[in-house]
Amino acid sequence: MQLAANGADLLTNIPARKVTSLNGKWQYIIDIYETGFYDYRYKERAENDPEAYWNTDVPAHSLDRKEHGYNDTYTLNVPGDWNSQADKFLYYEGTVWYKKSFDYQKSSKSNKLYLHFGAVSYRADVYINGKKLGMHKGSFSPFNFEITDSLLKEKDNFLVVKVDNRRYANEIPTLNTDWWNYGGIIRDVSLVELPNTFISNYFVQLAKPNVATNLIRGWIDVKNAALDDEVTIEIPELKITKKLRLNSEGRAIINFNAPKLIKWSLTNPKLYQVNITTASDKISEKIGFRNIEVQGEKILLNGESVFLRGISVHAEIPEEGRRAHTQKDAEKLLGWARELGCNMVRLAHYPHDEKMTRLADSLGLLVWSEIPVYWTIDFKSEEVLSKAKTQLDEMIDRDKNRASIIIWSVGNETPVSEVRTRFMKSLLDEARKMDPTRLVSAALEVNYHSEENMRWIDDPLGEYVDIVSFNQYLGWYGGTPESCRTANWGTHYKKPLFISETGAEAVGGYHAKTNQLWSEEFQEWFYKEQVAMLKRMPSNFVGISPWLLADFRSPRRNNPVYQQGWNNKGLYDQQGRKKKAFYVLKAYYDELSKTK
Repeated sequence: MQLAANGADLLTNIPARKVTSLNGKWQYIIDIYETGFYDYRYKERAENDPEAYWNTDVPAHSLDRKEHGYNDTYTLNVPGDWNSQADKFLYYEGTVWYKKSFDYQKSSKSNKLYLHFGAVSYRADVYINGKKLGMHKGSFSPFNFEITDSLLKEKDNFLVVKVDNRRYANEIPTLNTDWWNYGGIIRDVSLVELPNTFISNYFVQLAKPNVATNLIRGWIDVKNAALDDEVTIEIPELKITKKLRLNSEGRAIINFNAPKLIKWSLTNPKLYQVNITTASDKISEKIGFRNIEVQGEKILLNGESVFLRGISVHAEIPEEGRRAHTQKDAEKLLGWARELGCNMVRLAHYPHDEKMTRLADSLGLLVWSEIPVYWTIDFKSEEVLSKAKTQLDEMIDRDKNRASIIIWSVGNETPVSEVRTRFMKSLLDEARKMDPTRLVSAALEVNYHSEENMRWIDDPLGEYVDIVSFNQYLGWYGGTPESCRTANWGTHYKKPLFISETGAEAVGGYHAKTNQLWSEEFQEWFYKEQVAMLKRMPSNFVGISPWLLADFRSPRRNNPVYQQGWNNKGLYDQQGRKKKAFYVLKAYYDELSKTK
Protein backbone atom coordinates (compact mmCIF):
# COMPACT_ATOMS: atom_id res chain seq x y z
CA MET A 1 0.00 0.00 0.00
CA GLN A 2 1.34 3.41 -0.98
CA LEU A 3 0.01 6.84 -0.12
CA ALA A 4 1.62 9.45 -2.34
CA ALA A 5 3.54 12.26 -0.69
CA ASN A 6 2.65 15.83 -1.62
CA GLY A 7 4.87 17.19 -4.34
CA ALA A 8 5.22 20.53 -2.54
CA ASP A 9 6.79 18.86 0.55
CA LEU A 10 3.95 19.83 2.82
CA LEU A 11 4.85 19.59 6.50
CA THR A 12 2.32 17.67 8.55
CA ASN A 13 1.42 17.52 12.25
CA ILE A 14 2.44 21.12 12.89
CA PRO A 15 1.16 21.06 16.53
CA ALA A 16 3.89 18.53 17.38
CA ARG A 17 6.73 20.62 15.95
CA LYS A 18 8.86 23.35 17.44
CA VAL A 19 6.62 26.25 16.50
CA THR A 20 6.66 30.03 16.90
CA SER A 21 3.22 31.48 16.24
CA LEU A 22 2.90 34.53 14.00
CA ASN A 23 -0.79 34.91 14.81
CA GLY A 24 -1.98 38.29 16.06
CA LYS A 25 -2.30 41.76 14.59
CA TRP A 26 -0.94 42.21 11.07
CA GLN A 27 -0.76 45.56 9.33
CA TYR A 28 -2.49 45.80 5.97
CA ILE A 29 -2.97 47.84 2.78
CA ILE A 30 -6.08 47.53 0.59
CA ASP A 31 -4.83 47.53 -3.00
CA ILE A 32 -7.80 47.49 -5.40
CA TYR A 33 -5.67 48.27 -8.46
CA GLU A 34 -2.76 46.04 -7.34
CA THR A 35 -0.49 49.06 -7.45
CA GLY A 36 1.99 47.27 -5.23
CA PHE A 37 2.30 44.42 -7.71
CA TYR A 38 2.09 46.14 -11.12
CA ASP A 39 3.58 49.40 -12.35
CA TYR A 40 1.57 52.01 -14.27
CA ARG A 41 2.12 50.07 -17.51
CA TYR A 42 0.58 47.05 -15.77
CA LYS A 43 3.82 45.12 -15.76
CA GLU A 44 4.85 43.11 -12.70
CA ARG A 45 7.26 45.17 -10.64
CA ALA A 46 10.92 44.19 -10.38
CA GLU A 47 11.94 42.51 -7.14
CA ASN A 48 13.97 45.52 -5.99
CA ASP A 49 11.40 48.13 -7.07
CA PRO A 50 11.05 50.47 -4.07
CA GLU A 51 7.34 50.93 -4.88
CA ALA A 52 6.66 47.20 -4.67
CA TYR A 53 4.64 46.62 -1.52
CA TRP A 54 6.81 43.66 -0.57
CA ASN A 55 9.71 46.06 -0.02
CA THR A 56 10.23 48.36 2.93
CA ASP A 57 7.94 51.32 3.36
CA VAL A 58 10.50 53.26 5.43
CA PRO A 59 12.22 56.11 3.51
CA ALA A 60 16.01 55.93 3.57
CA HIS A 61 16.29 59.72 3.48
CA SER A 62 14.17 62.87 3.10
CA LEU A 63 14.06 62.62 -0.71
CA ASP A 64 13.14 58.93 -0.79
CA ARG A 65 9.52 58.99 -1.95
CA LYS A 66 7.29 56.19 -0.64
CA GLU A 67 3.69 55.90 -1.82
CA HIS A 68 2.78 52.97 0.39
CA GLY A 69 3.03 52.39 4.09
CA TYR A 70 2.18 49.94 6.85
CA ASN A 71 1.24 51.13 10.33
CA ASP A 72 -0.89 50.14 13.30
CA THR A 73 -3.77 52.38 12.21
CA TYR A 74 -4.69 49.59 9.81
CA THR A 75 -4.52 46.10 11.30
CA LEU A 76 -6.33 42.79 10.82
CA ASN A 77 -6.46 39.79 13.10
CA VAL A 78 -4.63 36.71 11.85
CA PRO A 79 -6.06 34.15 11.64
CA GLY A 80 -9.36 35.58 10.52
CA ASP A 81 -11.25 36.58 7.41
CA TRP A 82 -11.20 40.29 6.58
CA ASN A 83 -14.92 40.43 5.71
CA SER A 84 -16.07 40.20 9.32
CA GLN A 85 -13.49 42.60 10.75
CA ALA A 86 -14.70 45.89 9.25
CA ASP A 87 -17.77 47.02 7.30
CA LYS A 88 -15.64 48.17 4.37
CA PHE A 89 -14.51 44.56 3.85
CA LEU A 90 -17.93 42.87 3.90
CA TYR A 91 -18.24 42.35 0.13
CA TYR A 92 -14.60 43.09 -0.75
CA GLU A 93 -13.00 40.89 -3.38
CA GLY A 94 -9.49 41.85 -4.39
CA THR A 95 -5.99 42.29 -3.04
CA VAL A 96 -4.97 43.04 0.53
CA TRP A 97 -1.31 43.19 1.53
CA TYR A 98 -0.53 41.83 5.00
CA LYS A 99 2.67 42.71 6.81
CA LYS A 100 4.23 41.29 9.97
CA SER A 101 7.62 42.04 11.51
CA PHE A 102 9.32 39.46 13.66
CA ASP A 103 12.66 38.62 15.25
CA TYR A 104 14.06 35.12 15.07
CA GLN A 105 17.27 33.36 15.97
CA LYS A 106 17.53 29.66 15.20
CA SER A 107 18.53 27.39 18.05
CA SER A 108 21.14 25.80 15.78
CA LYS A 109 22.72 27.16 12.62
CA SER A 110 22.29 23.80 10.89
CA ASN A 111 18.55 23.76 11.50
CA LYS A 112 15.97 24.58 8.84
CA LEU A 113 13.19 27.13 9.22
CA TYR A 114 9.83 26.92 7.47
CA LEU A 115 6.97 29.40 7.23
CA HIS A 116 3.69 27.47 7.44
CA PHE A 117 0.18 28.72 6.64
CA GLY A 118 -2.92 26.77 7.66
CA ALA A 119 -4.83 28.43 4.78
CA VAL A 120 -5.03 31.71 2.88
CA SER A 121 -8.03 32.63 0.76
CA TYR A 122 -7.49 32.42 -2.21
CA ARG A 123 -4.09 33.25 -3.71
CA ALA A 124 -1.10 34.00 -1.52
CA ASP A 125 2.18 35.54 -2.75
CA VAL A 126 4.66 35.43 0.11
CA TYR A 127 7.74 37.64 0.53
CA ILE A 128 10.34 38.04 3.24
CA ASN A 129 12.79 40.92 3.41
CA GLY A 130 12.06 41.82 -0.20
CA LYS A 131 12.50 38.31 -1.62
CA LYS A 132 9.67 36.11 -2.86
CA LEU A 133 9.32 32.75 -1.12
CA GLY A 134 6.57 31.48 -3.39
CA MET A 135 2.90 31.47 -4.33
CA HIS A 136 0.00 29.21 -3.38
CA LYS A 137 -3.57 28.93 -4.66
CA GLY A 138 -6.44 27.34 -2.76
CA SER A 139 -8.47 28.84 0.06
CA PHE A 140 -8.59 25.84 2.38
CA SER A 141 -5.29 23.97 2.11
CA PRO A 142 -2.09 24.33 4.13
CA PHE A 143 1.23 25.22 2.53
CA ASN A 144 4.76 26.14 3.59
CA PHE A 145 7.99 27.64 2.30
CA GLU A 146 11.53 27.34 3.59
CA ILE A 147 13.20 30.53 4.84
CA THR A 148 16.88 30.05 4.08
CA ASP A 149 19.70 31.56 6.11
CA SER A 150 20.40 34.09 3.35
CA LEU A 151 16.89 35.51 3.80
CA LEU A 152 16.51 35.35 7.59
CA LYS A 153 17.55 38.15 9.94
CA GLU A 154 17.74 38.00 13.71
CA LYS A 155 15.89 41.32 13.99
CA ASP A 156 13.05 43.00 12.11
CA ASN A 157 12.22 40.45 9.44
CA PHE A 158 9.80 42.09 7.01
CA LEU A 159 7.18 39.45 6.12
CA VAL A 160 4.56 40.42 3.51
CA VAL A 161 1.71 38.33 2.10
CA LYS A 162 -0.27 39.51 -0.90
CA VAL A 163 -3.73 37.97 -0.52
CA ASP A 164 -6.21 37.94 -3.41
CA ASN A 165 -9.66 36.38 -2.98
CA ARG A 166 -11.06 37.23 -6.42
CA ARG A 167 -13.03 34.50 -8.19
CA TYR A 168 -12.02 33.24 -11.63
CA ALA A 169 -13.62 30.83 -14.11
CA ASN A 170 -10.49 28.67 -14.24
CA GLU A 171 -9.98 28.30 -10.48
CA ILE A 172 -11.23 25.91 -7.78
CA PRO A 173 -13.93 26.85 -6.82
CA THR A 174 -15.06 28.74 -9.89
CA LEU A 175 -17.04 31.99 -10.20
CA ASN A 176 -20.34 30.61 -8.97
CA THR A 177 -20.81 29.22 -5.45
CA ASP A 178 -23.41 29.37 -2.70
CA TRP A 179 -21.22 30.53 0.15
CA TRP A 180 -19.49 33.72 1.20
CA ASN A 181 -16.15 34.47 -0.43
CA TYR A 182 -14.26 35.17 2.77
CA GLY A 183 -10.80 36.57 2.08
CA GLY A 184 -7.69 36.76 4.18
CA ILE A 185 -5.20 34.71 6.15
CA ILE A 186 -7.92 32.55 7.62
CA ARG A 187 -5.90 29.97 9.57
CA ASP A 188 -2.80 29.83 11.77
CA VAL A 189 0.60 31.10 10.64
CA SER A 190 3.69 29.51 12.19
CA LEU A 191 7.45 29.42 12.00
CA VAL A 192 8.53 25.79 12.20
CA GLU A 193 12.15 25.00 13.11
CA LEU A 194 13.47 21.57 12.24
CA PRO A 195 16.84 19.79 12.30
CA ASN A 196 18.67 19.51 9.00
CA THR A 197 17.62 15.85 8.74
CA PHE A 198 14.00 15.69 9.79
CA ILE A 199 10.85 13.57 9.64
CA SER A 200 8.90 15.34 6.92
CA ASN A 201 5.83 13.15 6.46
CA TYR A 202 4.30 9.82 7.38
CA PHE A 203 1.21 7.68 6.91
CA VAL A 204 0.24 5.16 9.59
CA GLN A 205 -3.11 3.39 9.24
CA LEU A 206 -4.72 -0.04 9.19
CA ALA A 207 -4.57 -1.84 5.90
CA LYS A 208 -7.81 -2.85 4.23
CA PRO A 209 -9.62 -5.62 6.12
CA ASN A 210 -9.15 -8.16 3.35
CA VAL A 211 -5.37 -7.84 3.75
CA ALA A 212 -5.19 -8.49 7.49
CA THR A 213 -7.42 -7.43 10.34
CA ASN A 214 -4.77 -5.69 12.45
CA LEU A 215 -2.06 -5.05 9.88
CA ILE A 216 -0.64 -1.54 10.15
CA ARG A 217 0.86 -0.26 6.93
CA GLY A 218 2.22 3.02 5.62
CA TRP A 219 5.46 4.88 5.24
CA ILE A 220 7.77 7.46 6.82
CA ASP A 221 9.68 10.11 4.85
CA VAL A 222 12.89 11.64 6.21
CA LYS A 223 14.40 14.68 4.51
CA ASN A 224 18.14 14.86 3.84
CA ALA A 225 18.75 11.34 5.14
CA ALA A 226 21.41 8.90 4.00
CA LEU A 227 20.67 5.52 2.47
CA ASP A 228 20.05 2.86 5.13
CA ASP A 229 19.66 5.40 7.95
CA GLU A 230 17.33 4.07 10.61
CA VAL A 231 13.95 5.36 11.71
CA THR A 232 12.00 3.92 14.65
CA ILE A 233 8.23 3.77 14.99
CA GLU A 234 6.83 3.05 18.43
CA ILE A 235 3.34 2.55 19.89
CA PRO A 236 4.18 2.39 23.62
CA GLU A 237 0.74 1.32 24.83
CA LEU A 238 0.89 -1.73 22.57
CA LYS A 239 4.55 -2.37 23.41
CA ILE A 240 5.41 -2.16 19.72
CA THR A 241 8.81 -0.87 18.58
CA LYS A 242 9.97 -1.30 15.00
CA LYS A 243 13.28 -0.18 13.50
CA LEU A 244 13.11 0.50 9.78
CA ARG A 245 15.68 1.28 7.08
CA LEU A 246 15.34 4.23 4.72
CA ASN A 247 15.61 3.62 0.99
CA SER A 248 17.39 5.84 -1.54
CA GLU A 249 14.41 8.22 -1.57
CA GLY A 250 14.47 8.68 2.20
CA ARG A 251 11.39 6.52 2.74
CA ALA A 252 10.83 3.63 5.15
CA ILE A 253 7.96 1.21 4.59
CA ILE A 254 5.71 0.31 7.54
CA ASN A 255 4.28 -3.21 7.66
CA PHE A 256 3.59 -4.91 10.99
CA ASN A 257 0.80 -6.56 12.96
CA ALA A 258 -0.77 -5.13 16.12
CA PRO A 259 -2.69 -8.11 17.55
CA LYS A 260 -3.76 -6.36 20.78
CA LEU A 261 -4.98 -3.23 19.04
CA ILE A 262 -8.28 -1.69 20.20
CA LYS A 263 -9.94 -0.25 17.13
CA TRP A 264 -11.22 3.32 17.00
CA SER A 265 -15.02 3.32 16.99
CA LEU A 266 -18.02 5.56 17.52
CA THR A 267 -18.46 4.41 21.11
CA ASN A 268 -14.76 4.14 21.91
CA PRO A 269 -12.67 6.58 19.82
CA LYS A 270 -9.41 5.06 20.99
CA LEU A 271 -6.27 7.03 20.05
CA TYR A 272 -2.75 5.69 20.47
CA GLN A 273 0.35 7.77 20.86
CA VAL A 274 2.62 6.97 17.93
CA ASN A 275 6.27 8.06 18.22
CA ILE A 276 8.56 8.32 15.21
CA THR A 277 12.27 8.85 15.89
CA THR A 278 15.50 9.29 13.96
CA ALA A 279 18.99 10.11 15.17
CA SER A 280 18.19 13.82 14.93
CA ASP A 281 14.39 14.18 15.11
CA LYS A 282 11.34 12.92 16.96
CA ILE A 283 7.63 13.50 16.44
CA SER A 284 4.53 12.16 18.17
CA GLU A 285 0.88 12.06 17.21
CA LYS A 286 -2.36 10.60 18.56
CA ILE A 287 -3.66 8.21 15.90
CA GLY A 288 -6.73 5.98 15.82
CA PHE A 289 -6.91 2.76 13.85
CA ARG A 290 -10.11 1.46 12.28
CA ASN A 291 -11.35 -0.35 9.19
CA ILE A 292 -13.82 1.24 6.79
CA GLU A 293 -15.12 -0.54 3.71
CA VAL A 294 -18.12 -1.10 1.48
CA GLN A 295 -19.43 -4.63 1.34
CA GLY A 296 -22.26 -5.04 -1.13
CA GLU A 297 -24.77 -2.33 -0.30
CA LYS A 298 -23.54 -1.62 3.24
CA ILE A 299 -20.85 0.50 4.85
CA LEU A 300 -18.87 -1.46 7.40
CA LEU A 301 -16.95 0.14 10.26
CA ASN A 302 -14.64 -2.45 11.82
CA GLY A 303 -16.64 -5.13 10.06
CA GLU A 304 -20.04 -3.99 11.35
CA SER A 305 -22.77 -2.19 9.40
CA VAL A 306 -23.04 1.50 10.27
CA PHE A 307 -25.84 3.98 9.51
CA LEU A 308 -24.62 7.55 9.05
CA ARG A 309 -26.69 9.98 11.14
CA GLY A 310 -25.10 13.04 9.65
CA ILE A 311 -25.34 16.77 9.17
CA SER A 312 -23.65 19.05 6.66
CA VAL A 313 -21.53 21.82 8.14
CA HIS A 314 -20.08 25.06 6.81
CA ALA A 315 -16.94 26.42 8.44
CA GLU A 316 -18.77 29.46 9.74
CA ILE A 317 -19.87 30.85 13.10
CA PRO A 318 -23.34 32.31 12.42
CA GLU A 319 -23.57 34.59 15.46
CA GLU A 320 -20.47 36.46 14.28
CA GLY A 321 -20.82 35.96 10.51
CA ARG A 322 -17.22 34.81 10.11
CA ARG A 323 -15.04 31.88 9.18
CA ALA A 324 -14.50 29.31 11.95
CA HIS A 325 -10.84 28.90 12.89
CA THR A 326 -10.39 28.46 16.66
CA GLN A 327 -10.54 25.40 18.89
CA LYS A 328 -13.66 26.86 20.53
CA ASP A 329 -15.25 27.22 17.09
CA ALA A 330 -14.63 23.53 16.40
CA GLU A 331 -16.01 22.57 19.80
CA LYS A 332 -19.14 24.65 19.16
CA LEU A 333 -19.90 23.25 15.71
CA LEU A 334 -19.19 19.62 16.53
CA GLY A 335 -20.90 20.03 19.90
CA TRP A 336 -24.04 21.17 18.09
CA ALA A 337 -23.80 18.13 15.81
CA ARG A 338 -23.49 15.76 18.77
CA GLU A 339 -26.45 17.43 20.49
CA LEU A 340 -28.46 16.72 17.34
CA GLY A 341 -27.61 13.04 17.70
CA CYS A 342 -25.14 12.81 14.83
CA ASN A 343 -22.44 10.20 14.47
CA MET A 344 -21.18 11.79 11.26
CA VAL A 345 -20.54 15.25 9.75
CA ARG A 346 -20.17 16.26 6.14
CA LEU A 347 -17.61 19.08 6.15
CA ALA A 348 -18.82 20.98 3.10
CA HIS A 349 -17.77 22.15 0.57
CA TYR A 350 -14.04 22.36 1.24
CA PRO A 351 -11.51 21.12 3.80
CA HIS A 352 -12.26 22.66 7.20
CA ASP A 353 -9.67 23.74 9.75
CA GLU A 354 -7.52 20.88 10.99
CA LYS A 355 -8.86 21.52 14.50
CA MET A 356 -12.21 20.15 13.29
CA THR A 357 -10.87 16.82 12.07
CA ARG A 358 -8.61 16.35 15.09
CA LEU A 359 -11.53 17.03 17.40
CA ALA A 360 -13.71 14.60 15.44
CA ASP A 361 -11.04 11.97 16.09
CA SER A 362 -11.33 12.43 19.85
CA LEU A 363 -15.16 12.65 19.83
CA GLY A 364 -15.81 9.57 17.72
CA LEU A 365 -17.49 11.42 14.85
CA LEU A 366 -17.20 10.14 11.29
CA VAL A 367 -16.20 12.72 8.67
CA TRP A 368 -16.88 13.32 4.97
CA SER A 369 -14.18 15.72 3.73
CA GLU A 370 -14.54 17.49 0.38
CA ILE A 371 -12.73 19.69 -2.12
CA PRO A 372 -14.54 22.72 -3.66
CA VAL A 373 -15.16 21.23 -7.10
CA TYR A 374 -18.57 22.81 -7.14
CA TRP A 375 -21.22 23.28 -9.82
CA THR A 376 -19.79 24.78 -13.02
CA ILE A 377 -16.08 23.96 -12.94
CA ASP A 378 -14.37 24.15 -16.36
CA PHE A 379 -14.31 20.39 -16.92
CA LYS A 380 -12.64 20.70 -20.33
CA SER A 381 -9.49 22.30 -18.91
CA GLU A 382 -6.45 20.19 -18.04
CA GLU A 383 -5.17 23.17 -16.06
CA VAL A 384 -8.30 23.18 -13.90
CA LEU A 385 -8.06 19.41 -13.43
CA SER A 386 -4.48 19.84 -12.26
CA LYS A 387 -5.57 22.49 -9.74
CA ALA A 388 -8.33 20.23 -8.47
CA LYS A 389 -5.88 17.35 -8.05
CA THR A 390 -3.50 19.61 -6.13
CA GLN A 391 -6.24 20.61 -3.71
CA LEU A 392 -7.29 16.98 -3.35
CA ASP A 393 -3.71 15.92 -2.65
CA GLU A 394 -3.27 18.69 -0.08
CA MET A 395 -6.51 17.74 1.71
CA ILE A 396 -5.54 14.07 1.88
CA ASP A 397 -1.94 14.80 2.81
CA ARG A 398 -2.96 16.94 5.77
CA ASP A 399 -5.58 14.57 7.21
CA LYS A 400 -4.48 11.11 6.09
CA ASN A 401 -3.85 9.97 9.68
CA ARG A 402 -7.28 11.01 10.99
CA ALA A 403 -9.34 7.93 11.88
CA SER A 404 -12.54 10.00 11.80
CA ILE A 405 -12.32 10.66 8.07
CA ILE A 406 -13.95 7.81 6.17
CA ILE A 407 -14.94 9.53 2.90
CA TRP A 408 -12.95 11.72 0.51
CA SER A 409 -15.40 13.64 -1.67
CA VAL A 410 -14.26 15.06 -5.01
CA GLY A 411 -17.13 17.46 -5.60
CA ASN A 412 -20.72 18.60 -5.32
CA GLU A 413 -23.63 18.81 -7.78
CA THR A 414 -21.57 18.82 -10.97
CA PRO A 415 -23.71 18.78 -14.15
CA VAL A 416 -23.75 15.51 -16.05
CA SER A 417 -21.76 15.31 -19.29
CA GLU A 418 -19.11 12.98 -20.70
CA VAL A 419 -16.30 15.47 -20.17
CA ARG A 420 -17.43 16.13 -16.60
CA THR A 421 -17.59 12.42 -15.81
CA ARG A 422 -14.04 11.90 -17.12
CA PHE A 423 -12.86 14.87 -15.04
CA MET A 424 -14.50 13.57 -11.87
CA LYS A 425 -13.38 9.97 -12.43
CA SER A 426 -9.82 11.25 -12.72
CA LEU A 427 -10.20 12.83 -9.29
CA LEU A 428 -11.64 9.62 -7.84
CA ASP A 429 -8.67 7.72 -9.26
CA GLU A 430 -6.31 10.26 -7.73
CA ALA A 431 -7.96 9.94 -4.31
CA ARG A 432 -7.67 6.16 -4.40
CA LYS A 433 -4.03 6.40 -5.46
CA MET A 434 -3.27 8.83 -2.65
CA ASP A 435 -5.18 6.84 -0.04
CA PRO A 436 -6.50 3.32 -0.75
CA THR A 437 -7.76 2.87 2.83
CA ARG A 438 -10.81 5.14 2.65
CA LEU A 439 -14.00 5.45 0.62
CA VAL A 440 -14.49 7.96 -2.19
CA SER A 441 -17.65 9.70 -3.30
CA ALA A 442 -19.21 12.93 -4.58
CA ALA A 443 -22.64 14.53 -4.25
CA LEU A 444 -24.30 13.41 -7.50
CA GLU A 445 -26.96 14.88 -9.74
CA VAL A 446 -30.55 13.65 -9.32
CA ASN A 447 -32.95 12.62 -12.05
CA TYR A 448 -36.28 13.97 -10.79
CA HIS A 449 -38.36 12.39 -13.56
CA SER A 450 -41.22 10.29 -12.27
CA GLU A 451 -41.53 6.63 -13.17
CA GLU A 452 -44.34 5.21 -11.10
CA ASN A 453 -43.26 7.63 -8.36
CA MET A 454 -39.65 6.39 -8.58
CA ARG A 455 -36.86 8.92 -8.67
CA TRP A 456 -33.65 7.39 -9.92
CA ILE A 457 -30.11 8.36 -9.10
CA ASP A 458 -28.57 7.39 -12.43
CA ASP A 459 -25.69 9.86 -12.68
CA PRO A 460 -22.99 7.94 -14.63
CA LEU A 461 -20.42 8.95 -12.02
CA GLY A 462 -22.21 6.49 -9.73
CA GLU A 463 -20.36 3.69 -11.49
CA TYR A 464 -17.04 4.90 -10.09
CA VAL A 465 -17.80 6.00 -6.51
CA ASP A 466 -17.90 3.73 -3.46
CA ILE A 467 -21.10 5.34 -2.14
CA VAL A 468 -23.91 6.68 -4.33
CA SER A 469 -24.53 10.06 -2.68
CA PHE A 470 -27.10 12.57 -3.88
CA ASN A 471 -28.67 15.88 -2.91
CA GLN A 472 -32.47 16.17 -2.96
CA TYR A 473 -34.74 19.05 -1.93
CA LEU A 474 -38.14 17.55 -2.65
CA GLY A 475 -40.65 19.94 -1.11
CA TRP A 476 -38.43 23.01 -1.29
CA TYR A 477 -37.05 23.35 -4.83
CA GLY A 478 -39.90 21.34 -6.30
CA GLY A 479 -43.40 20.50 -5.10
CA THR A 480 -44.41 20.81 -1.47
CA PRO A 481 -43.36 18.69 1.51
CA GLU A 482 -46.42 16.51 0.78
CA SER A 483 -44.62 15.40 -2.41
CA CYS A 484 -42.51 13.15 -0.20
CA ARG A 485 -45.53 10.96 0.56
CA THR A 486 -45.53 9.28 -2.84
CA ALA A 487 -41.82 9.61 -3.67
CA ASN A 488 -39.51 6.62 -3.74
CA TRP A 489 -35.78 6.73 -4.40
CA GLY A 490 -33.53 4.20 -6.00
CA THR A 491 -30.35 3.63 -7.95
CA HIS A 492 -29.37 1.04 -10.51
CA TYR A 493 -25.93 0.81 -8.93
CA LYS A 494 -25.63 -2.02 -6.39
CA LYS A 495 -23.97 0.23 -3.84
CA PRO A 496 -24.78 2.02 -0.56
CA LEU A 497 -27.19 4.92 -1.06
CA PHE A 498 -26.60 8.13 0.89
CA ILE A 499 -28.52 11.44 0.90
CA SER A 500 -25.80 14.07 1.13
CA GLU A 501 -28.20 17.05 1.32
CA THR A 502 -31.82 17.93 1.93
CA GLY A 503 -33.40 20.94 3.61
CA ALA A 504 -35.61 24.01 3.57
CA GLU A 505 -35.10 27.59 4.70
CA ALA A 506 -36.61 29.10 7.83
CA VAL A 507 -35.90 32.41 9.49
CA GLY A 508 -35.14 31.79 13.13
CA GLY A 509 -37.91 33.20 15.34
CA TYR A 510 -40.38 33.67 12.48
CA HIS A 511 -43.54 31.71 13.31
CA ALA A 512 -46.60 31.31 11.08
CA LYS A 513 -48.91 28.67 9.66
CA THR A 514 -47.39 25.41 8.54
CA ASN A 515 -47.82 26.25 4.84
CA GLN A 516 -46.08 29.64 5.13
CA LEU A 517 -42.69 29.60 3.44
CA TRP A 518 -39.70 30.84 5.47
CA SER A 519 -41.38 30.04 8.79
CA GLU A 520 -40.01 27.62 11.36
CA GLU A 521 -43.29 25.75 11.06
CA PHE A 522 -42.78 25.18 7.33
CA GLN A 523 -39.27 23.87 7.89
CA GLU A 524 -40.60 21.63 10.67
CA TRP A 525 -43.26 20.28 8.26
CA PHE A 526 -40.61 19.71 5.61
CA TYR A 527 -38.52 17.60 7.99
CA LYS A 528 -41.53 15.62 9.23
CA GLU A 529 -42.41 14.64 5.67
CA GLN A 530 -38.77 13.87 4.86
CA VAL A 531 -38.42 11.63 7.91
CA ALA A 532 -41.56 9.69 6.97
CA MET A 533 -40.13 9.19 3.48
CA LEU A 534 -36.73 8.14 4.84
CA LYS A 535 -38.38 5.39 6.86
CA ARG A 536 -39.38 3.60 3.65
CA MET A 537 -36.09 4.02 1.79
CA PRO A 538 -34.66 0.91 0.10
CA SER A 539 -32.45 -1.52 2.02
CA ASN A 540 -29.23 0.00 0.65
CA PHE A 541 -30.00 3.36 2.29
CA VAL A 542 -27.06 3.98 4.65
CA GLY A 543 -27.49 7.53 5.91
CA ILE A 544 -28.15 11.20 5.43
CA SER A 545 -26.44 14.55 6.07
CA PRO A 546 -29.18 17.23 5.79
CA TRP A 547 -28.41 20.77 4.69
CA LEU A 548 -27.44 21.99 7.25
CA LEU A 549 -26.27 22.57 10.80
CA ALA A 550 -26.38 26.38 11.00
CA ASP A 551 -27.37 29.37 8.88
CA PHE A 552 -24.53 30.86 6.84
CA ARG A 553 -23.85 33.87 4.64
CA SER A 554 -24.37 33.65 0.88
CA PRO A 555 -24.48 36.51 -1.65
CA ARG A 556 -26.86 34.44 -3.81
CA ARG A 557 -29.63 34.77 -1.23
CA ASN A 558 -31.24 38.16 -1.91
CA ASN A 559 -34.81 38.03 -0.64
CA PRO A 560 -34.95 41.42 1.15
CA VAL A 561 -37.26 40.15 3.89
CA TYR A 562 -36.30 36.54 4.57
CA GLN A 563 -32.68 36.19 3.47
CA GLN A 564 -30.69 39.44 3.21
CA GLY A 565 -27.53 37.62 2.19
CA TRP A 566 -28.09 34.51 4.31
CA ASN A 567 -28.89 30.91 3.47
CA ASN A 568 -31.26 30.02 6.31
CA LYS A 569 -31.49 26.26 5.89
CA GLY A 570 -29.70 25.76 9.19
CA LEU A 571 -31.19 23.90 12.13
CA TYR A 572 -29.46 26.57 14.23
CA ASP A 573 -30.27 30.17 13.31
CA GLN A 574 -28.10 33.27 12.95
CA GLN A 575 -28.08 33.73 16.73
CA GLY A 576 -27.17 30.10 17.40
CA ARG A 577 -30.69 29.14 18.52
CA LYS A 578 -32.33 25.83 17.66
CA LYS A 579 -35.21 25.95 15.20
CA LYS A 580 -38.25 23.68 15.51
CA ALA A 581 -36.97 21.34 12.78
CA PHE A 582 -33.95 20.53 14.95
CA TYR A 583 -36.17 18.51 17.26
CA VAL A 584 -37.78 16.58 14.39
CA LEU A 585 -34.41 15.41 13.08
CA LYS A 586 -33.11 14.74 16.59
CA ALA A 587 -36.09 12.51 17.37
CA TYR A 588 -35.43 10.53 14.16
CA TYR A 589 -31.74 10.17 15.02
CA ASP A 590 -32.52 9.15 18.59
CA GLU A 591 -34.83 6.45 17.22
CA LEU A 592 -32.18 5.27 14.75
CA SER A 593 -29.50 5.13 17.42
CA LYS A 594 -31.51 2.41 19.18
CA THR A 595 -31.98 0.28 16.07
CA LYS A 596 -29.01 0.90 13.73
